[in-house]
Amino acid sequence: MYYFRDDLKEKKAVNINVPDKKVKLGLNESSLDPFELVKDEFLAKMKKVQLNRYFNNITKTLLAQLSEYANVTPECLVFGNGADEMLYYLFNSVRNDNNSFAVSLAPSYFDYKSYSGATGLGIKFLSLNQDFGFSVEDYLKLCNDENCKLAILCNPNNPTGNLLDDNKIIEILERSRRLVLIDETYFEFSGKTYADKIYKFPNLVIIRSFSKSFSAAGLRFGYIISNPKNIQELKKVMTIFNLNLMTQTLISTMLDNKETFLEHNKMIIENKEVLFYQLSAIDGINVHPSATNFLAFTAGDKTESLFKFLSENDIAVRPIWHHPILKKHLRVTISNIEENTVFLAHVKKFMNGD
Repeated sequence: MYYFRDDLKEKKAVNINVPDKKVKLGLNESSLDPFELVKDEFLAKMKKVQLNRYFNNITKTLLAQLSEYANVTPECLVFGNGADEMLYYLFNSVRNDNNSFAVSLAPSYFDYKSYSGATGLGIKFLSLNQDFGFSVEDYLKLCNDENCKLAILCNPNNPTGNLLDDNKIIEILERSRRLVLIDETYFEFSGKTYADKIYKFPNLVIIRSFSKSFSAAGLRFGYIISNPKNIQELKKVMTIFNLNLMTQTLISTMLDNKETFLEHNKMIIENKEVLFYQLSAIDGINVHPSATNFLAFTAGDKTESLFKFLSENDIAVRPIWHHPILKKHLRVTISNIEENTVFLAHVKKFMNGD
């Protein structure tokens, strides 16, 4: 007797195949510990938060802070346990029946497929061109199928790192008859947002995260921006009290100190430019420009051996070679100067045959 949904029989549990090493450059995390920066303020603020109660004023405070930060009204926001949970809720909200599907470019964020599948929402992909561009007409052809319920655009795109063409995004928003999700997880590194267009385009939904830009991958905080009507519909599939008060309090404290985190992001962007040119100078390495906190690169036929070499030397990067466009590619997170230097030295050592 099988007790679960029929389509789960063939599915695998979500798993991240990234080695856990001393130098962690595989998951686009930050080397900065946010708790160490704000712990005194956080603990002081927690004294006013009663964890034995469901309600607390910290929720209203956080919503107001996030509203100011995102430059939208509170009615245009909803938050939860990381961008992944918000994706899960969104996929659940648009799924209509077993024929429903979303559309995404590929390669793109690995877990669009994972979380759409978890809700029973199918997904179809349009492959990027070799220059990481795509055909709007081909994309819209998929989106305007009667069973398509959501169009996904990751901007800047993960794992390629590039910003999508602005004119193409606008054209999709104008011509698509579907809800359009723009994933702005790396917004703080790219500086590009469509948040000012949520009223112009009633089909626009934006998702963001604090995992990268606020150095809080383990804290799990993400949020969605859209017009109030869309936010209200989305809330219908969300659990009540879905984000614990302790996390809300810490996020609120981090927003009190947002300039510290934004300055750290500026340093990461500077470190990225340095590492881009240093990697590009190594014979046999090809690196792609990036508007994120990571770089996609290849060592050609040596890529898999380089990955193993780095892992053996306690350095974790991420293989992203599962799509033909990024065949023989790896992705490295931009970190502090010390970790970047260790990574670069080992790449040079391997490529020089030392």
